[in-house]
Amino acid sequence: MIRTRPELWISLIFPKASQHHLDLFCQWLFWAFLVDDEFDDGPAGRDPLMCEAAITRLVDVFDGAEPRGPMEQALAGLRERTCRDRSPQWNRQFRRDTAAWLWTYYAEAVERAAGQVPSRVDFVKHRRDSVAMQPFLDLHEITAGIDLPDSARSLPAYIALRNAVTDHSGLCNDICSFEKEAALGYEHNAVRLIQRDRGSTLQEAVDEAGIQLARIAERVVRAEKELIEEIDAAGIGSTTRAALERCVQDYRSLVRGDFDYHARAERYTRPDLVELDARNSMSQHFAA
Repeated sequence: MIRTRPELWISLIFPKASQHHLDLFCQWLFWAFLVDDEFDDGPAGRDPLMCEAAITRLVDVFDGAEPRGPMEQALAGLRERTCRDRSPQWNRQFRRDTAAWLWTYYAEAVERAAGQVPSRVDFVKHRRDSVAMQPFLDLHEITAGIDLPDSARSLPAYIALRNAVTDHSGLCNDICSFEKEAALGYEHNAVRLIQRDRGSTLQEAVDEAGIQLARIAERVVRAEKELIEEIDAAGIGSTTRAALERCVQDYRSLVRGDFDYHARAERYTRPDLVELDARNSMSQHFAA
């Protein structure tokens, strides 16, 4: 986790966050990385029944069930400190995005057990949830001091902007994680799927992924422009307009911060440091 440097990612994507928000969001990211390593690398991600039980418990705890064990207790504390002062519409969005992310680990566990790999088209949809960027876009509203109404969240260009930001993060992560994940036999990676689909070399797959990353960046810019047009067309009032304009302003910086993080954290720059002998070390913390 020291090599992962969650504090670096949070400070890069939320450079104006208060110390309080920096601490809270770092704790969310620390917890999320522990979850990710357990289900990507550990036994729970390779046993669908074990995975289903663990994810069900985490989602239940998020919904208010009594926590059992360290990971559930940590989640309950994070949820309480994050959600208690937020609006019902924000809480619905955050719950939906967090649960969708958690259930992607179950989908991957089932595909592994069945000996399947997703198509590239299906994987893009899956990765949009599995990269866990959507919950952090929700957390952005806290540090930005905004709370979008459901009407704003339903604007097509706002949805397109969130999807483009999330797709960029997922593909950037896959490019930088490929070597580490290949060493662990992890197949749910865009670079690996390109390589399998095209029968290409690793470098050719990385090059194609880089081209796709540039195209996603173009989608971010296009969605920004279309969102401003939709704000005008919908006659959106000043408060919501200012909130959406803040998203337009901050999301591009968020994309850049995420990109810079992957070039600096040893989790991605030093794949040779992967702890192959520590796969089972986290499982005890998920037990009741």
